[in-house]
Amino acid sequence: MVSFTRSFREKYKNHFQEILRRASEFMGLAYGMDVKEVDTTRHCSALISLLQCTSDGRLNGEGIMPKTGLLITVLCVIFTKGKRATEEDIWEIFNMMGIYAGQKHFIYGEPKKLISDFVQEKYLECEVLPGSDPPCYEFLWGPRAHAETSKMKVLEFVAKMHDTIPSAFPSWYEEALREEGERARLRFEAMAHVNAIVSDDSGRYTYV
Repeated sequence: MVSFTRSFREKYKNHFQEILRRASEFMGLAYGMDVKEVDTTRHCSALISLLQCTSDGRLNGEGIMPKTGLLITVLCVIFTKGKRATEEDIWEIFNMMGIYAGQKHFIYGEPKKLISDFVQEKYLECEVLPGSDPPCYEFLWGPRAHAETSKMKVLEFVAKMHDTIPSAFPSWYEEALREEGERARLRFEAMAHVNAIVSDDSGRYTYV
């Protein structure tokens, strides 16, 4: 594999960065994976999932990568629409990707069923729009989405798709930074709580 990569880079060295960029975009959209360079000296890259799966692993097994790709797309739509997105918002993006209601997709399968799975697996929350008749639905991030990814990761993905940086979207960037700060605060408080418990317990014992 290393020799193949080396020969590929040599053959297409003038276009390699553009090829890698487009391949990275495809991996993100199709599979929810990001291509990151992990060794600048040896030019080694790795595939990094945009979701950090929790221990119950319900989004696993056959087809996990395609499912993850579509889930990341839905989470991006929700984030950029102001924390909630209507069915129309999501289907508009799906249609642009060649995914249509009632038509089985060759990668994702039946899209309506997949969205229902995301709700059942708590990656999404679904609410009925008040006063809508017939009922219309909108979607929000579910608890597992908040646990397994972050607004900053999603924004980095959006920025990459637009060949720019997260700060190019000021309002979204500020919101993502606020969440990062809140997460850091909660981690600090949790660590301080653990340290206090350990310190208290150690003081109860006498060593001879």
